[in-house]
Amino acid sequence: MTPPRLRSFESTTAATKLRKGRRLQDIPDSVDWVEKGAVPPVKNQGMCGSCWAFSAIVAIEGAHFLDTGNLTSLSEQELVDCDALDMGCGGGLMDNAFLFDENSTGICSEMDYPYVMHRRWLRGCGSEKGECTPVEHTRVKSFTDVENTPEALVEAIAQQPVSVAIEADQQVFQFYKSGVFDDPGCGNNLDHGVAAVGYGTSDDGKDYFKVRNSWGASWGDEGYILISRSIENNVNGTCGILSFASMPMLRDD
Repeated sequence: MTPPRLRSFESTTAATKLRKGRRLQDIPDSVDWVEKGAVPPVKNQGMCGSCWAFSAIVAIEGAHFLDTGNLTSLSEQELVDCDALDMGCGGGLMDNAFLFDENSTGICSEMDYPYVMHRRWLRGCGSEKGECTPVEHTRVKSFTDVENTPEALVEAIAQQPVSVAIEADQQVFQFYKSGVFDDPGCGNNLDHGVAAVGYGTSDDGKDYFKVRNSWGASWGDEGYILISRSIENNVNGTCGILSFASMPMLRDD
């Protein structure tokens, strides 16, 4: 695994907004937004530090599906090219991406604005140049930063897919294949944006978060990893997953 794929979360300053989230009366024992059809197939960021864009887009795609019933693969490339709050392939933060979308007209589809694995310095921002039309109901209205506890993250995921950050530069993480991952050697120095798209309990009684990575379907368990919900070894969760979670709400227009 090469550094450009991993050093994509640091070297930026958070522009965080703290807002009250929606509360659920009854939280189900398990949720899988992939099975519910709210998450497009796993994508691959390639040799570009754009994990922050992939993480944010999964959360927006999920919110869009839940609000409209339509699953549309949205453009990470638009964030890479157009989001001046972040640094394209040089890194970024999901909250900044939500802020960008909050002040935009929405996000174009991946089909209309495809991913090219680098920032289009010469062509610039395609949506500003009229190269694509934003998909209706993809503009962020507000976003919520989730309290850093397993219970709070479970409650957030019960509502929709959630952007999260983890440490992903350790071999124990990079060579994951299956099962609930609970190796404390993963660390908690955040360097990678991913998306929490479910939670549950394994057959052997281990509670987990289901996480969608952006390293293609050949990585991990078809592009996913089950990360332990235990905080026994780390108050910030396995790989630091509880440290920086956020979720967008979309405008009605």
